[in-house]
Amino acid sequence: MNTQFAQALFGSTGGLAALVLRVPVGLILAAHGAQKLFAWFGGYGLEGTGQWMASIGLEPGYLMALMAGSAEFFGGLALALGLLTRPAALVNAIAMLVAIFAVHIGNGLFMSNNGYEYALTLFVVSIALAIQGGGRFALDNVLLERFGGAGYSQSAVAAR
Repeated sequence: MNTQFAQALFGSTGGLAALVLRVPVGLILAAHGAQKLFAWFGGYGLEGTGQWMASIGLEPGYLMALMAGSAEFFGGLALALGLLTRPAALVNAIAMLVAIFAVHIGNGLFMSNNGYEYALTLFVVSIALAIQGGGRFALDNVLLERFGGAGYSQSAVAAR
């Protein structure tokens, strides 16, 4: 393999590894958010999810469903695109912590018992992306190149 090609693909900016993490995890999170917001993919929508959240003590339920669904849907899409990767990953990490401690922690680790293993996995990937950023193949880089003025560069580097 050509050294320059390998460096571009797998180099210090995360390259392919960040893309492999971002896209599927972002789409999975977006699908979960769509269940909460729009009742897609067998979800209950805002009303049903809000009622359920209120029933487990997350009140006001409708607002909590809106916040969780928005974090997952819009944050997941942002992760998949590599747009504002670090903030999107941080928002999703917080949503997963709430899911772990409000819903799953009492059921043990394994998902077969409604445990926290899946939410923990999404949390860990989100934290990794919050630390690493979107990598070479992120939309953040395209925007940075296009609008890379001095003021934008400082905030954009922190966000990507």
